[in-house]
Amino acid sequence: MIGIIGFGRFGRLAARHLAKDFKVYVASREPVPEKAVKACGCRLAGLDVACRQKIVILCVPISAMEQVLESIADRLEPGALVVDVCSVKQYPVKWMKNLLPTHTRILATHPMFGPDSVTAGLDGHKIVLWPVRLSAGRYRRIRRWLEVTGLRVIEADPDEHDRSIAISLALTHFIGRALAEFGARQLSIDTEGYKRLLHILEVVENDTWQLFYDMNHYNPHADACRQAFMLALEKVETKLKDTCLQGEFSRVKTQPE
Repeated sequence: MIGIIGFGRFGRLAARHLAKDFKVYVASREPVPEKAVKACGCRLAGLDVACRQKIVILCVPISAMEQVLESIADRLEPGALVVDVCSVKQYPVKWMKNLLPTHTRILATHPMFGPDSVTAGLDGHKIVLWPVRLSAGRYRRIRRWLEVTGLRVIEADPDEHDRSIAISLALTHFIGRALAEFGARQLSIDTEGYKRLLHILEVVENDTWQLFYDMNHYNPHADACRQAFMLALEKVETKLKDTCLQGEFSRVKTQPE
């Protein structure tokens, strides 16, 4: 009933959870051991088989979306629902509307979790939805099923999503990458604030540079967000230096002659 295209870290996570309630077929352009697919409770299949399912979920990098959409457009069954899970929304929605046949339904999603954050289950985690080409009734049923699984559903249009995610995701990963470049590590003498910084580093360590690049390159708001953050850092640095200079000047002035 569900075809998953892509079997990376999130594809495996999605397959494992969906296989509890649905028959899932997995297709991947990268070689995948059949036993890894079976371990998730799914079946390894070719692209044609995955595309013949009622629901087709694209778990591929953002930079590969256009190519994948072009390759599946003629393989989809009339009325099939195509779902993306990209961490940006404006470009994928535009591509799906332009490249998929009009007989397909489209649901844009962004699961706000990953393999590292759902070890204890899906309860309480968020997922963003936007019905691009989908009837109200079917959308309500999908939303209700997601809520029953424990997910918190947020509805947001692609621009609203990308504006928020430029801060909450892209900027967080930017800070994490900077901490890694800086060489941040555990210290015996630390603070709770420093531990929180290291948590940011842990969040991004397992993600690929391609994901980091894609979430910035394909989010029209990410560059402005990064530049504003860099400007804020410069202002704080300038203010600190000015305050230090003023303090030195003040001490000199108060010394007895």
